[in-house]
Amino acid sequence: MSRLLLFIPLLLFFVLAAFLWKGLSIDPRELPSALLDKPFPEFSLSPLREPEQIVTTKDFIGQPVLVNVWATWCPSCRQEHEQLVAISQSEEIPIIGLNYKDERELALNWLQQLGNPYQFNIYDVDGMLGLDLGVYGAPETYLLDAQGIIRYRHVGVLTAQAWQDLKVIIKGWDSVKN
Repeated sequence: MSRLLLFIPLLLFFVLAAFLWKGLSIDPRELPSALLDKPFPEFSLSPLREPEQIVTTKDFIGQPVLVNVWATWCPSCRQEHEQLVAISQSEEIPIIGLNYKDERELALNWLQQLGNPYQFNIYDVDGMLGLDLGVYGAPETYLLDAQGIIRYRHVGVLTAQAWQDLKVIIKGWDSVKN
């Protein structure tokens, strides 16, 4: 029996090594979303520019859209902003902004200085819509189909390569329609 006890540390070593080996194969940038293939969460919030008005999910149902979570306190958001402006100028897909836990005046100044790629911005000052979406932090971008179903989630800066990957998904939808 005492000889069997000598093998316990070896067994624990192999179990731990197996877990660590499995961990090496996981992409840390790939964060699963419980909302994939589910409707965008219902909300009723004011737009960034018109605090007296209300926007809801119904305001962007009917066409595929990108929903981009951003904030002025987010350095990565500044990094991706130029790419978002280019996408909006190409008019390939509307972009809806979700201004996340930010100050209204700072966000309005940001858009005035850097350009506004968004069809409109949802102002989520307390982060509740972000919480409903499962946002880990800004920036995050969601691809919604015309029915408002979340089809893809991109965590981090939306680079030119990430945009090309998203375009493949969108073009796939077009081929299904035809």
